[in-house]
Amino acid sequence: MIRETERKVASGGLMLTVLLLGTVATIYGFISAIRTEAIPVLLLSLGGMVVFIILWCGLFTVQPNQSRVLQLFGDYVGSVRHPGLWWANPFFSKKAVSLRVRNFETTKLKVNDHSSNPIEIGAVVVWQVTDAAEALFEVDNFEDYVKVQSESALRGLANQYPYDAHEEGKMSLSTNTADVAERLKVEIQERLAKAGVMVQEARISHLAYAPEIAGVMLRRQQASAVIAARQKIVDGAVGMVESALEQLSAKQIVHLDEERKAAMVSNLLVVLCSEQATQPVVNAGSIY
Repeated sequence: MIRETERKVASGGLMLTVLLLGTVATIYGFISAIRTEAIPVLLLSLGGMVVFIILWCGLFTVQPNQSRVLQLFGDYVGSVRHPGLWWANPFFSKKAVSLRVRNFETTKLKVNDHSSNPIEIGAVVVWQVTDAAEALFEVDNFEDYVKVQSESALRGLANQYPYDAHEEGKMSLSTNTADVAERLKVEIQERLAKAGVMVQEARISHLAYAPEIAGVMLRRQQASAVIAARQKIVDGAVGMVESALEQLSAKQIVHLDEERKAAMVSNLLVVLCSEQATQPVVNAGSIY
């Protein structure tokens, strides 16, 4: 596996001065040789001009958050990361690789969740190159590699969790967004480790049931919400009835036998759990 190594290169400012002076001297010698018809000097000046043209090709710049990967006839010889003007062997190829933070959004994938329900899911991935040599030489095209592997990791993650958790304490894509995002980041990083790329952040940007089951699943969610609300109402009503009976008994306001208690509980539950306003009925006689 190829790892990035730092290559020491010459200062570009110093070499620029040397090249300017040398080029001016060579041109001056060439013009003087023409005037004096000195053939050896003329040939020497021509050779010097060719050499300086080649040497000029050794100058290159490095921008902030950028790496220049140097190669000599196909062999990796090092990288330059420090911003500025530099000079290196003119025969080095100097490939620029951005180290800036990048992000992209995956396409909306249609996959099956853990419960085999078809869903649509998409994610935003924030990443950056940390090893320029590894990114260039270990994979064919690291940008395409990041996109394909991120979508593959997202597809695999969607298969591990259900869209909704119908059991308490069970993770789901819709409710445990932070945990799911962290898991997605880990899975993408594992796939991109060999490409010299570090994942800064990964989060779900789109999550929905597939159109063919969206209506059915919406009714299911509504039914679950109604049942949960009813459960809360019943729990609250039972607590209120229990409190009423305890206070009546403690304050000795009225003495109720078991049959009267049952009737009172029934009436209170009807009043408390009913969706509509109840109509009072006055009983002027005895229940016996």
